[in-house]
Amino acid sequence: MGCVSSYDIPMPSAETYASHTIDIVESYCKMSLRLFTCSCAISAILCAALPGFAQDKTGLNLDQTATGQPGGVAQFDMAQALFALAVAQKDAILALTAARLAAGVQMTDVERDGAQTIPDPLTDGPDAATAPADAAQMLIAARSLAADDDILMVVIEEAEAEGPHGQTSGAERQLNALPAGAVDTWTVPFFGGSLAEIGVKGDGDTPLVVSVTDGNGNRITCPARDRDRFYCDFVPHWNGYFTISVSNTGDKMNSYYLLTN
Repeated sequence: MGCVSSYDIPMPSAETYASHTIDIVESYCKMSLRLFTCSCAISAILCAALPGFAQDKTGLNLDQTATGQPGGVAQFDMAQALFALAVAQKDAILALTAARLAAGVQMTDVERDGAQTIPDPLTDGPDAATAPADAAQMLIAARSLAADDDILMVVIEEAEAEGPHGQTSGAERQLNALPAGAVDTWTVPFFGGSLAEIGVKGDGDTPLVVSVTDGNGNRITCPARDRDRFYCDFVPHWNGYFTISVSNTGDKMNSYYLLTN
């Protein structure tokens, strides 16, 4: 029996090698659920194996022509805006509507690693509120505003017993305490080609200033904030990390939610 020379054995092409490697990575992803990390790994494999696939990542990581369907972060932001109007107008029906919107967002509490810069000296006043209003607090406010209306009280009680109504959206939430004059910096990953949502909602004690930049330091243009309420959505060109900066420009502590999809 003759021997087969190693030179006679066909070597796999770069495309075939990349395909098999991606299959292995995807299998690992399904087991580990580390979706963003795995997506980046697949992109790196493709770029290394297929030079034509390489993507220019030196500019602004923003697809200005792409759009997407806003989700839970936008819904919670809408609920907060409606609740602020309800309190200002002392309107129980608006407060109830806000509560139902907020209850329709399935929140997942997360712990992100961030950095906080505190001024020296720190001149921090007392924290009047410890967290932004959630659906339960909105319902309490609705009952208080409707105290003299027996029919409306029944409607509120029925809504409370019914729970979330309609389509339920999801969002990741983290509660943070930010002293007066301090700045929090967060680094969050988003997928290229998919809508990214960022929301910030403070407890109402002080104004908050929020900015978003991509991995190259380019600023993402977002709508103007409303005191301590901020919402921004955009579609990145590629998978990447974005920096979210939250500054407390007031004279006391502000406990705020950072929300992402």
